[in-house]
Amino acid sequence: MVKWMRTAEATIKAEAHPAPPELFLWEAYVSTAVYNAVVGIEGRFTRTSGTGGHLVRPRPRRLPRRPRTGYCATTSPGAAPRLDAALTGTLAEISDGAAEDEGVAFGKLAAEHIVELRRGDGRGASVPFPARPRPGVWRPTPPGHEPFASAWMGRVRPLLLDSPHQFRPGPPPPLRSARYARDLHEPAAYGGRTGSHRTPEQTDTAQYFVALDLQEALGDHATRHGFGIAETARLYAAANTAQTDAVITAWDAKLHYGTWRPVTALREADTDGNPATRAVRHWEPLLVTPAHPDYLSGHATMGGALMRMLTGVLGTSRVDLHIRSTTTGASRHYRYAHEYERDVVDARAWGGIHTRTADEVGDATGRRLADWALRTYFRPVP
Repeated sequence: MVKWMRTAEATIKAEAHPAPPELFLWEAYVSTAVYNAVVGIEGRFTRTSGTGGHLVRPRPRRLPRRPRTGYCATTSPGAAPRLDAALTGTLAEISDGAAEDEGVAFGKLAAEHIVELRRGDGRGASVPFPARPRPGVWRPTPPGHEPFASAWMGRVRPLLLDSPHQFRPGPPPPLRSARYARDLHEPAAYGGRTGSHRTPEQTDTAQYFVALDLQEALGDHATRHGFGIAETARLYAAANTAQTDAVITAWDAKLHYGTWRPVTALREADTDGNPATRAVRHWEPLLVTPAHPDYLSGHATMGGALMRMLTGVLGTSRVDLHIRSTTTGASRHYRYAHEYERDVVDARAWGGIHTRTADEVGDATGRRLADWALRTYFRPVP
């Protein structure tokens, strides 16, 4: 199971070349299909369709005794030979017979079910950002001044939620508010590329969270804790679907509120009407600002959703995750969920790319949506 999730991730990156927020959607497709295949035979937990608000019902005509399920389903035909070879190698480790044949057949059924359900789900659709530049409104940021990236993520059909805006939070602080001024003071003081008050440890945290290998961390946790196939499938599916719906929720808020990033807000602070802010014309953040609005922070929303989902699935706040940063190569051990959430929130502010409000509200929103999902999905069954 762990090996195949790594194979799936490598294939997705090689064939689909997804942008960072899009990768989670593909990983959720795979882990949902695998989860449904496993629990469709093993039982143990409620199943999900991966299409929002429904449970999947297909079951094998005759349940074999503890078969291994496997099927290579891909929307990238070029990957088929490599995946077929990997599948052949996996099946060679299993005794031939009816159990193997029926397991493969049911794995194929579960995968095809997800492929069909996600057809026409809004992937890659043209979603314009209509707001015209004015104080407080997002516009392309330096150095690339690129248009709104992956805007369709805010309109794509969720996997667990009923709609992208189901957990849309209230608006960000008004430009003339004291909270807005505090939000802007923090990146000015701690998020700049030069002249910052950041400590070396804070800089490390900001750079560490640019990109993480969470699939590796989930597999490592399952292996070290001796998870069986059903528990492992549940761990991957719960984490990946929650993070995907968190991205969708964050991008919905970005489209709806469209707030400018700190780099724009600081350079144009003399236009915001707030006497407590000051323009810093040539200010640059520590990290390159991603090409989409500030509110909500996608990474913080995902962090809240991931940790709340894991604490619900594991039944404890002790998540025990060894997570490697793919940007710095450093690994960190997060014993408890709140430690991870704290660092995600801090990292985006110290990196100069988000306001703390966008981070904190994102984290709280992610926890809310995962808490809702846990009441319906991935629950133990008799």
